[in-house]
Amino acid sequence: MNRHKLGLIPATLGLLFGLSLAAGAQPLVEVIRIDGIINPISSKFIVESIQRAEEDKAECLVIQMDTPGGLMESMRSVVKEMLSAEVPVVVYVWPSGARAASAGVFITLAAHIAAMTPGTNIGAAHPVSLGSAQDSTGAKTMMDKLTNDAAASIRSIANKRGRNAQWAEKAVRESVSITAREALKLGVIDIVCEDLSELLRTINGRKVKLPSGQRILHTENARIERIQMNFRYRILDKISNPNIAYILLMLGIYGIFFELANPGSILPGVAGAIFLILAFFALQTLPINYAGLLLILLAIVLFILETQIPSHGILTIGGIISMGLGSIMLINVQASFLRISWGVIIPAVIATAAFFLFAVGMGLHIQRRKPTTGAEGLVGEIGVALTRIGPTGKVAIHGEIWEAVSDQKIRKGEKILVIGVNRLRLRVSRSNLGDRE
Repeated sequence: MNRHKLGLIPATLGLLFGLSLAAGAQPLVEVIRIDGIINPISSKFIVESIQRAEEDKAECLVIQMDTPGGLMESMRSVVKEMLSAEVPVVVYVWPSGARAASAGVFITLAAHIAAMTPGTNIGAAHPVSLGSAQDSTGAKTMMDKLTNDAAASIRSIANKRGRNAQWAEKAVRESVSITAREALKLGVIDIVCEDLSELLRTINGRKVKLPSGQRILHTENARIERIQMNFRYRILDKISNPNIAYILLMLGIYGIFFELANPGSILPGVAGAIFLILAFFALQTLPINYAGLLLILLAIVLFILETQIPSHGILTIGGIISMGLGSIMLINVQASFLRISWGVIIPAVIATAAFFLFAVGMGLHIQRRKPTTGAEGLVGEIGVALTRIGPTGKVAIHGEIWEAVSDQKIRKGEKILVIGVNRLRLRVSRSNLGDRE
């Protein structure tokens, strides 16, 4: 009996070992989500995700993407990594209503497998100019160079992946855009599917060409691992939004101004410095116009000078104009997703104008007010003669007893009016208030 039980142990261990091998053999599919602008942060996240999928020996990396576009340099680093990747990369434009525009077109075409869900669109890949006016000869020449370079790049990518290079070039030169079904029909993408499960079933068994050779995908019933941006990347990605970067810049300006206007406050200065550092980090990931940034910095200088020089509001008005123009020019590009929203610029400039006009107005009002403290603050006050004044005597003002002098003869108990102060002696006259307090 005991010998029979002992004989079951190796069989049980063998069964468990076999099950663990079977579980270990289950294919792995890693999935990431890109929702927003292709910037240096999202670009680095995609590149690191591809490298991680290679290390994890994943069957493929699926990039679920919804992007209005992004920066050319960020896009190029992603495309370069995808074309040399030793793991199949699947770009899936998802969910319904999503798009792969501008830089998103390049990334989609560079994928080993390109898929879209119904209700999505792809296209409008014309490069955007950065900075100065578009009608100048130099800017037009630069735009032509950018367009030709982008067209050559997207043709090369489409040819390498066996996709419609003619349409790809039109997407760059003419900003054409098509639906998911049209993209499938024209050979721009490989698959149209409803969800991730259908996508993995559809690509199961497909052959993918990698730099090291062909690989057959085994994605049906694969274990799905979703990779999220870590907290650091999420924060940096959010502040790289042009509107967030601009708000941080304004908050930084306010903080520094408050600290300089009220030395020793500490908190406004510390918060302002942090906001400014974050703003400058965000701005260096965006196509900023340095003339706009200089105008905003000039506004800061003018606001600071207003706290040191009594310009009666002239410096403040100059600062407001400078800030308004700088805000408009700060990110001067054609692509709407890279511009600062008017809904952010207008309230920021109005709030700044209102604050500084209020602050300066209050300062001028205070300067013009009659002193209310010290000896000068007694001029115009009503008191009572404690003794006969002729020409000197004593008076009571607000419960205080003062030496007084007058050119008039004033009886004891009579109301007096302070008309001047000479050191610690008041110059007084009879008050026309009679016996009123």
